[in-house]
Amino acid sequence: MPLQRACEENAGKAGLPLLVECRSGINPALHLRRTRGLCVITLALVAVLFSFSASALEICWTNNLLTVTGTNLPGGKLEVWYLEAFCRTGAHHRNWNQTTLPHKTTLLTNENNHVLRFKTSVQPGIEVNHVVTATEDELDIRFTMKNSGSEDVDVQWFQPACIRVEKFTGAVQNNYTAKSFIFTERGLTTLDRTRRTEEALYRGGQVYVMPGVSTNDANPRPLCFDRPTNGLIGCFSADGKQLLATASDRTHELFEGVYVCLHSDPRIDGLKAGETKTLHAKLYVMTNDVPALLRRYGKNFPPQR
Repeated sequence: MPLQRACEENAGKAGLPLLVECRSGINPALHLRRTRGLCVITLALVAVLFSFSASALEICWTNNLLTVTGTNLPGGKLEVWYLEAFCRTGAHHRNWNQTTLPHKTTLLTNENNHVLRFKTSVQPGIEVNHVVTATEDELDIRFTMKNSGSEDVDVQWFQPACIRVEKFTGAVQNNYTAKSFIFTERGLTTLDRTRRTEEALYRGGQVYVMPGVSTNDANPRPLCFDRPTNGLIGCFSADGKQLLATASDRTHELFEGVYVCLHSDPRIDGLKAGETKTLHAKLYVMTNDVPALLRRYGKNFPPQR
């Protein structure tokens, strides 16, 4: 027992917890050094975890605007209109108000500005539950859509996120296309070097329709002659050190908007009465490493067979 008391007293003087019970035959000084070593290791692990947490992206949402902040985020914050629109078939040659389905989004919970849970009601009879999770260098977005009605609903595609990249790119409407990109048969192609058009029901912007998707169902903005070879659309930061990109597992089109914004719009292909579908999307904010981006995209969204 004297050794036990000695260990307790020495640990107390050093301000350390007694992590291992002392037994007869154990050198108290050696035990204290070991205890101190365990504490140093523990503090180092805590410091690593704190460092990760401090550098992680944070998110909040109000009035349909998702705001992303982070100590390493170019421009300090990123604003995303979330969710923007749910669309019927035949969108390209029709007034936008006749294409979109009325919807309302409600924030259900906010877990420390890292996990946001939402419910969106889409008329008639569709309920969308979705979760946005922020980590160190990406947002992970999961959608579950259910048609609770008794009739099929013509909801072909939707615009979940209008990503406003003016602060990230340091560019404005007339030049941000030079810092933004998709992937075509020529590889990474900046938007200013795509085969662009100007005529459409609504002028301005550019729509990049995925292979296999009818242009009749596309956004009523000008259609680019180039078709993407994958579902990524992104941009480079003002200093060229980082990139931002977004994608989903079932891409309808990529879109360069008229508010210095980028979209990756998923395809739903309608919802039958009682049917449920799930969709997955990502928003990456990472070091400017295009091969690494392609590897992450391939891992997150493997080709569907």
